[in-house]
Amino acid sequence: MRLPARPYEFTVNSGSGLKAVARQLTNDGVFAEPESLWIVARLLGRGQGIKAGTYRLDGPTTPLDLIDKLERGDVVLEEMLFVEGTTLRQWLAELASQPKIRQTLAGRSETDLRAMLGETDPLEGWFFPDKYRYAPGTTDLDILRRAHLEMKKKLAEAWAARDPGIVLTTPYQALTMASIVEKETGQGAERPMIASVFENRLRRGMRLQTDPTVIYGLGERYDGTIHKRDLLEDTPWNTYTRDGLPPTPIAMPGAASIRAVLHPASTPYLYFVSRGDGTHEFSASLEEHNRAVAKYQLGK
Repeated sequence: MRLPARPYEFTVNSGSGLKAVARQLTNDGVFAEPESLWIVARLLGRGQGIKAGTYRLDGPTTPLDLIDKLERGDVVLEEMLFVEGTTLRQWLAELASQPKIRQTLAGRSETDLRAMLGETDPLEGWFFPDKYRYAPGTTDLDILRRAHLEMKKKLAEAWAARDPGIVLTTPYQALTMASIVEKETGQGAERPMIASVFENRLRRGMRLQTDPTVIYGLGERYDGTIHKRDLLEDTPWNTYTRDGLPPTPIAMPGAASIRAVLHPASTPYLYFVSRGDGTHEFSASLEEHNRAVAKYQLGK
């Protein structure tokens, strides 16, 4: 067997047999002749169940090793990265944009998708952000199902190890709060502190008053700026107008944000404001918070 200097890839189409593969490899100059591959397969009674897909050869291989590879379906895997803080709408759009994913969800409602996944809660938040590898031809539903099962597993494990004194009473509440923490900061060290602010506010019966929930409630009407009218508009997710947690998560939280809300820092803080550099200033009183707002937001 001869191979080019770099890895060689070839595609086996659905319904193709071993003879067609042998001819393709011969035409590409990998085999000197096609007979050796299918003769070996015939003598051993192999090669009837080769699987479609794209394969990679990184170096010389024997006919038997190649037959093993084709029968195992050891295909080249694609990768898709879902990042923390993205929404279900963004996930569906990303899946729909991938040409090597088989599309089955176009025109489906969230109610349909919940039934397919066996989920009773709204789906926002219920998919674990991570890198997922898949074979070309994998369906969009298969990838979502993997991400859904992974989130259920991660959340259950984290909930079982939670601090016993936290104010949250259900895993779904934890998922919801974690999604807010995820949207509030990208700083790992800050997540337990952000979580402590929300924990302290819930414990005191204070409204969360967090901008990402307002943005989520606005949906596609959000124009990149939160206006005063937005803070006053009473949507189910507006934590300036409604008590407690919003009715659903607002994004897909990562493991660090879930861990933060289940193990919040012990702080007196009730407020935080952006310093403009990706970090936040935390305050225990409204007076301190107003000074921080004046300093970091108003430039005074």
